Amino acid sequence: MDKLRELRAGGGGGVPDARRRETSQPLSSPVRNGLVMRPLEGEAFPPDMSDSADSGEKVKTKLMSMWNNVRYGWTIKVKTNFSYDLPIWLQGVCYHRRNEELTKQLEPLTDADRRLYTMELFKRDFASKIWLTYRREFPQLAGSMFTTDCGWGCMLRSGQMLLAGGLVMHFLGRDWRWFGNQTREQEAFHREIIGWFGDNESSPFSLHRLVQIGQNLGKRAGDWYGPSSVAHIMKDGMDGAPEFHPLLSQVCVYVAQDCTVYKQDVVSLCTKRRRLSSTTADREGSSENWCSVIILIPVRLGGESLNPIYEPCIKGLFTMDHCLGVIGGRPKHSLYFVGFQDDKLIHLDPHFCQEVVDMTPRDFPLESFHCMNPRKMSIARMDPSCTIGFYCRTREDFNKFCTTVTEEMLRQPGPKADYPMFIVSDGSAEDCKLEGTMQNQPERILRVQHLDREGQLRPLGGPQEDFVFL
Repeated sequence: MDKLRELRAGGGGGVPDARRRETSQPLSSPVRNGLVMRPLEGEAFPPDMSDSADSGEKVKTKLMSMWNNVRYGWTIKVKTNFSYDLPIWLQGVCYHRRNEELTKQLEPLTDADRRLYTMELFKRDFASKIWLTYRREFPQLAGSMFTTDCGWGCMLRSGQMLLAGGLVMHFLGRDWRWFGNQTREQEAFHREIIGWFGDNESSPFSLHRLVQIGQNLGKRAGDWYGPSSVAHIMKDGMDGAPEFHPLLSQVCVYVAQDCTVYKQDVVSLCTKRRRLSSTTADREGSSENWCSVIILIPVRLGGESLNPIYEPCIKGLFTMDHCLGVIGGRPKHSLYFVGFQDDKLIHLDPHFCQEVVDMTPRDFPLESFHCMNPRKMSIARMDPSCTIGFYCRTREDFNKFCTTVTEEMLRQPGPKADYPMFIVSDGSAEDCKLEGTMQNQPERILRVQHLDREGQLRPLGGPQEDFVFL
């Protein structure tokens, strides 16, 4: 009972009120050929059509930003109900009164107390996830007039949350909680990880840097980002992250190709990255020639809507120890899924606009980076386009991941076995491409067979019934 009272007495953070700061722009005279031009007395400059177009675009951007700030700057607190009788899965951990792993070290509790205790544990686990949402009044994004990502940056924010979850697992471990007693090292890592996602140009995973990386993919600030493009942006961001902080050389990101995880490609990436970072201090589980890896798998699980045959597989993902979650959501409304109960997916929602946090002070506030209210969404409403994330600390973890996925997740009876979400393959992607080119090309001929009057197939009549596709 003492443990239950301690949990109930724990504090929670609130989201501080955000106030909008207004800025004014000084008027200036036109500049031509490096000279400041001023009209003579009684004269006026003729209108510049390009300047007018630019001004119109700036006004449009500012109006849209203002509208999105208002639209996402407030939220109705809706209490989401969770059943005490059904298990809740959250990134590989099952919260249920019958889970003896959670209650075996406690004094005997009544069934009612066990229900309350496990629910409190779930809420604390959820509230410890890093929550990254829309922000406003951050430094202007390069090449644009945007000082907010309201209305367009939700998929980038979801990708940030998944990546942050992987870094928390690496540096703090799956059992870390924001509540309770923390060591000074844990507190320092917690703040450091959040700081890596700060909305400024000096942070390795800031919105500013991700948008800059996205330009290589033809994206720019204000565009819609899909889960697949965000996966590649996160990989490029992690590849260059050690330039910002040497600790980030301990983790790498692998993006699956064509829904396939190639084992040799992962091994090559992790061993090569580890050799390059051999000067950094070894942490637990990293003494071998191996770099911890975050595996991202972009998939499409249906046409216009989610194919129901994948629903059990999606829920099965959240029962795996290696699972970081899924970035996807509803159409044009990105969410970060981290667990499920029954047929509802538990998620973190980035669609809440908050004022940017100044991370210059060492004790900058953390409350706005954690969500106290878990929400659920029917799995049937999930958009079929999504990216799945996993974390493997060691080579043994990666081998276990491959075995679990292959034997438990992908080898299922029925249609799910014929159309798996993704596959794990030996070798490398380059080897598979080479094999495809060396094999004999299929005959590009359509052979048409006709039916006779009785409905039976007639034998091929020869070359006149061969149609060649050019």
